[in-house]
Amino acid sequence: MAKVQEIPVNQIRRPLFRQNDQAKVAALMESIQAIGLQEPIDVLEVEGQYYGFSGCHRYEACSRLGHETILCNVRRAPKSVLRMHLA
Repeated sequence: MAKVQEIPVNQIRRPLFRQNDQAKVAALMESIQAIGLQEPIDVLEVEGQYYGFSGCHRYEACSRLGHETILCNVRRAPKSVLRMHLA
């Protein structure tokens, strides 16, 4: 079960590099500035480390806006689950 919490942006590792749609990031930046982040990103917590695999555009938008934290759905998982995401 996921727990919603604020996580420092600089503590979230993004192990899968994807090129984001910059028009979508810009639109999200405008929306987040106007009304805040409406949908948390999903992260896995594995041995105290946070890994983000979804919400790439929201993550980049918040990061570029200079947000120190981001709202996350945090799900604790063992290393075996992390390895599945990286395979």
